[in-house]
Amino acid sequence: MSGGASSQFASARFREARTLDWLELEQRILQIERGRAGSLSDEDLFELPVLYRAALSSLSVARETSLDADLVAYLEALCARSYFVLYGVQPPLRRRIAAFFGTSWPLALRSLARETVIAVLMMLLGGIAAYCLVASDPSWYHSIVPEGLAGGRGPQSSAAELRQGLYDGGGDGSNMLGAFATYLFTHNAQIALMCFALGFAFGVPTLLLLVYNGCIIGAFLAVFVSKGLGLPLAAWLTIHGTTELFAIAIAGAAGLRVGMALAFPGTLSRTAATARAGRTAAFAMIGVVLMLAVAGLLEGVGRQTITSDLFRVAIGGAALLGWLLYFYVMPVRGGDLDG
Repeated sequence: MSGGASSQFASARFREARTLDWLELEQRILQIERGRAGSLSDEDLFELPVLYRAALSSLSVARETSLDADLVAYLEALCARSYFVLYGVQPPLRRRIAAFFGTSWPLALRSLARETVIAVLMMLLGGIAAYCLVASDPSWYHSIVPEGLAGGRGPQSSAAELRQGLYDGGGDGSNMLGAFATYLFTHNAQIALMCFALGFAFGVPTLLLLVYNGCIIGAFLAVFVSKGLGLPLAAWLTIHGTTELFAIAIAGAAGLRVGMALAFPGTLSRTAATARAGRTAAFAMIGVVLMLAVAGLLEGVGRQTITSDLFRVAIGGAALLGWLLYFYVMPVRGGDLDG
């Protein structure tokens, strides 16, 4: 076989072994260039860098082995287009932030609606169970509520002591309430992050944490109700709790999504299903951090400056309504995050 024929044969075999990957990369790049990136699934997008690196490797081999010029030119053009799609100029930060708040975050929450409902129900279940236990036997309170979170308040506290913590705008009562509120916020932030982080264990620890968080609220409510302060406590919690507890529910939903993808990957591989769920969960968790920051601001300002139960409920109710409208009612441009 002559040298020219041998080179053509090698070039043909080289093409045959890799053409499908090149065509797949070219098709995906073409869809993105035409503004149809939303038609690609998360798995398709995650595979883009892999296909690009394979094309670069093919280009390197084609150059070193002096394969035909047309093949080298094709691969050079394909790699150049892929590079600009993958690593080209990014949109301005302002546009990326706008895209997150206008599209990515609300879409992620809508995708997690079912898991969010489950998370809320788990907290309600824990709250009702703990309320019934403490109402029937106050000694259960100390078994449910950690000492640091109790802040020195419990069934042994008088109504006057509990009321002072809810309404005193200054003095020792306010200082004690401030320490308690800070501990409560830190505790809830930890619960939110753990609900997400432990979702990989098929969602079981996430469900238990959600129930436990509800138990703590139910135990507190039982003590304050027994002293005739159920509504004032609910108002005090509402001003920041609607945002804070909603954030915990979303974090729990994100953890459940990852856990369910691991347990039931469906037609996808377990890795691909987890990657798809993880992308949605990641958008949700970025939002959870922002919601916890808003809750901290509401708690700090509200605790110090607002002592009217009506105003507290109005602010907390308005915050909850705002989140619901933003996540589930506001028009959103873009496709499904799950492809």
